[in-house]
Amino acid sequence: MADHFSGPRAIADPASDICDVYAFPSPERPGNLVLVLNVLPASTPTALFSDVITHRFRVRPVTSVSEGATAAFNVGEDEYVFDFTFDAPQQLDGADTLVQMGRCQAPDGRTVVFQVGNEVPTEAEGLKIFAGSRLDPFFIDFVGVIATDMTGQLALRPEAPNVLEGLNVLSIVLEVEAAALGSAAGSLVAVVGETLTAGGGRPIQLERMGRPEIKNVVLSSKKYDTVNRDLEIRDLYNEEDTFGIRPDYADAYRARFNANLAWFDGLDGKTDWPLDEQGAHPLTELLLADFLVVDLSKPFSEDGCFEIETALVAGRPHTTCGGRSLNDDIVDTLYTLLVGGTDGERLSDGVDQATQPATHTFPYLNAPNPTPPDLGARLAAQMPPQEAA
Repeated sequence: MADHFSGPRAIADPASDICDVYAFPSPERPGNLVLVLNVLPASTPTALFSDVITHRFRVRPVTSVSEGATAAFNVGEDEYVFDFTFDAPQQLDGADTLVQMGRCQAPDGRTVVFQVGNEVPTEAEGLKIFAGSRLDPFFIDFVGVIATDMTGQLALRPEAPNVLEGLNVLSIVLEVEAAALGSAAGSLVAVVGETLTAGGGRPIQLERMGRPEIKNVVLSSKKYDTVNRDLEIRDLYNEEDTFGIRPDYADAYRARFNANLAWFDGLDGKTDWPLDEQGAHPLTELLLADFLVVDLSKPFSEDGCFEIETALVAGRPHTTCGGRSLNDDIVDTLYTLLVGGTDGERLSDGVDQATQPATHTFPYLNAPNPTPPDLGARLAAQMPPQEAA
């Protein structure tokens, strides 16, 4: 799943577990950037945000500095941070339900107060905010993904159920005028979402997410990585500053990327991504710089995820806004890229849309399911026995 349950810490602390991050130009208000951060997978429709966690968007300007096998982005120093914190829920006099207030601290120092679950978005100068329970927009043939890893053969199914059908998440949706991003306006920007401890002292980063399925698909398997075969690498990876990976662990991440990416490349029986003399995969450095890339000068596109990166590797101009929209079928796109190269035959996991496709009007995500299913029971029923996978 995109970033659901992406490591031991996320499983133990679901309130800090980032399910997905999305970033795309507004389809209804050109000139605005939409940022979405989903947490607390498989939550109840009445769930509320943790009052001890900061939910953060970070945006920086980027430029492409090289193409082909050494494709890379140069990240600017200017940074625009949007922090969301939440009060402890309160039961108001005469009310049967809990009320929770939240605060968005903008890069210019302003604080915007809003109420969680209010269907009327909060608007301030250059900002539009919604926070509350929503239907999980992600979709995937999770069983096919797991079976592929277990068997070493492509096991994506042509007609598969979406394991997240009818499940809810807690969503933060922020729409910001591109002009508020200063020098980043009208250019490429990098976006990452984070959860951190809130309160006094030095914040501890709990999780981060840029591109989808980097941790749960690309990095999760240990068996192909001869350097770090016994290491659960995802918690370490979650602690990293996206824009400044620690040199102490960088080679461990590279070893995992190189090994697993080479394995994906071999799933179709041919080599589309030849390794260099040091055994480095052409996509390793590009994906290690783990952030969504959005072109704010281009209009909204439903299926732009990985398109800017793919174009950069192929040495051609990108044609979409990139980033990631809510309805983007990123599982198909990612497997196609990893297995078949920049122009490989399209692969499909058989799940083409979410429970209800997201809308093109703020806050874009659909209202939560009042009676969500039990994810554990669903997985138990769908997962094949290990020996038969």
